[in-house]
Amino acid sequence: MKKKKIVFATNNAHKLAEIRSMLKGKMEILSLRDIDCHGDIPETADTLEENALIKARFVYTHYGYDCFADDTGLEVKALGGAPGVHTARYAYPDRQDPEANTRKLLAELKDKTDRSARFRTVIALIEKGNEHLFEGVVEGIIATEERGTEGFGYDPVFAPENTGKTFAELGVEIKNRISHRARAVQQLCDFLNENDL
Repeated sequence: MKKKKIVFATNNAHKLAEIRSMLKGKMEILSLRDIDCHGDIPETADTLEENALIKARFVYTHYGYDCFADDTGLEVKALGGAPGVHTARYAYPDRQDPEANTRKLLAELKDKTDRSARFRTVIALIEKGNEHLFEGVVEGIIATEERGTEGFGYDPVFAPENTGKTFAELGVEIKNRISHRARAVQQLCDFLNENDL
């Protein structure tokens, strides 16, 4: 039987690898590059939900593939929920610079005693024209300094609750089991499996 093809609206190699390993070959996951969609799809909304939908709708409308897209935000309590939708471009509005983002976050929290935060991933799925949303949340704290060498983005400073270690210290395998994205993807996978898609 031919594997179902579905587009994950990203070219982020880290995210693609995570998703592909979690779906364990049940379906063929195509990237934006795989369907010749080049250039950034603008994420102009004020919420993670709307940004994910913008990306999924763009691919579905222009390329005709069933598609899912995610948007992830780091929400820090002492910063009023920032960086939130600006997580990827926290340091510079016009470009992504993960190291600068992390430095800015640590600087903003320097004198704060409440370092609680959460990572939230929202996945928007468009399947045969129907839209579905899935959300994964992991609570934790922001460490006072970078720790660990695995992962990407804020992984060296975000420590999920009850672990005492950052995502970068826990390693990719454990992160893939417990992360916000893992939780959202698990809901997506359950939905796809239950509906035999």
